[in-house]
Amino acid sequence: MIADPSPPTSGRAIVWFRKDLRLQDNPCLEAALQSGKEIIPVYIWNQEEGGQWSPGAAARWWLHHALASLGKDIQHLGGSLLLQKGSAEEILPRLADDLGAETLYFGRTYDPAGLATEKAVELAFSNRNATVESFNSSLLQEPWEIKNGSGRPFQVFTPYWRKSRAGIYKEPLNYSLDSLSFLSPQSPGLSIDKLELLPDHSWHLKLSEHWDVSEDAAHKLITRTADVITRSYATARNIPSVDGTSRLSPYLAWGLVSPRQICQAVLTADNDCGHRGENKYLVEIGWREFSYQLLYHFPHIPDQPLREKYSTFPWLDDNQSLRAWQFGNTGYPMVDAGMRQLYETGWMHNRVRMVVASFLVKHLLISWQEGARWFWDTLVDADLASNTQGWQWAAGCGADAAPYFRIFNPITQGEKFDGKGEYARKWIPSLKELPGKWVFKPWEAPPDLLLVSDVFLGTNYPHPCVDHKEGRARALAALASIKES
Repeated sequence: MIADPSPPTSGRAIVWFRKDLRLQDNPCLEAALQSGKEIIPVYIWNQEEGGQWSPGAAARWWLHHALASLGKDIQHLGGSLLLQKGSAEEILPRLADDLGAETLYFGRTYDPAGLATEKAVELAFSNRNATVESFNSSLLQEPWEIKNGSGRPFQVFTPYWRKSRAGIYKEPLNYSLDSLSFLSPQSPGLSIDKLELLPDHSWHLKLSEHWDVSEDAAHKLITRTADVITRSYATARNIPSVDGTSRLSPYLAWGLVSPRQICQAVLTADNDCGHRGENKYLVEIGWREFSYQLLYHFPHIPDQPLREKYSTFPWLDDNQSLRAWQFGNTGYPMVDAGMRQLYETGWMHNRVRMVVASFLVKHLLISWQEGARWFWDTLVDADLASNTQGWQWAAGCGADAAPYFRIFNPITQGEKFDGKGEYARKWIPSLKELPGKWVFKPWEAPPDLLLVSDVFLGTNYPHPCVDHKEGRARALAALASIKES
């Protein structure tokens, strides 16, 4: 029991943090501030809530450090973040009783498990003398707000964006953090280690070399994105060897920043420099919104294709090829570099994500669900809406998806977007001495060149696990089989 016997006369409110682990532009905190209530900040970890889509290993690592950072920020303001473990519908009413809270504020989520938890919490409070209010704390617009002419959700991005893009002009909430009144209860709840978020495997230890998980770090990236990244984003975002993307995705996924904050910074920078026309980076924010709209209206899509005919697609059960793909040993350097970057850093360049996804579902004929599960476990920015939409796009079975017959050539993709082989060589050291002409097809290099470059196919770098032409033909034949059925 967490008890404080003397609540203030102005009242208290629980702010239940979920996918909004930040202090700025948080509508729950603003509501508590406007009500004049003392804030009881709470985070509840329930590993069972998401079922098979409970956060994966990399996301749990991120969550651990995000909570640690948020706790420090709240402590700096005189409060204490209450960490709890278990069922929200059981814990929150008990906390309200123990701490004399009259109100519960929380940010809405839009995945099936999160929505079910919200309903259970609201039901648990329905017969109590307490008010429950929820807010949109993670999107520009609610998934149900944008509909097509027939009143149905959009399944094509361009018309969705045309109708919804005005949402990018919504301004962040503006309040002073020093004005927030946090409670520091006598019993502080669980220590962060008691949540047991960090994976048992030591793999996660190297992630700290690549990420600063804090709200402050996120705002530095926003500034960099607005001032530098968006200027050349339309072209630089496709070159994995350059630092041409924002790297804000994990901060957005866990709500260390809001999309409103990002949009305002980018729009302000555009206005200051006289930029005209569509900002390609903001279109990517729109794609995230589109993905959430799809997940909300079609909650089955994390496990089943949106396009029903693809439910009978003849995927292969090939664990050997799947494992080669997972750990970057397919023999195709552009694919392997991406998968090794993922395993090393918990993140992968967006252009390469498309290449590796296409390779899995087309060249290897392994189901998109297998790819989605691997990404879910290894990405620090794992987000159910974006992950699902990305994989269904690659497999041709989702809304506004690339046609399945559009098969990326992993050799030419490398030559086009990593012309000098810098990205490939960075993540595949055994190829670092191989001349650029051969980096993406080392099996075609002259034997004497391989020898002097210390490339030993089948030893320090694998032979291709599938022939490109054969893999492509097999994929097209599989597609034809469902067309005929």
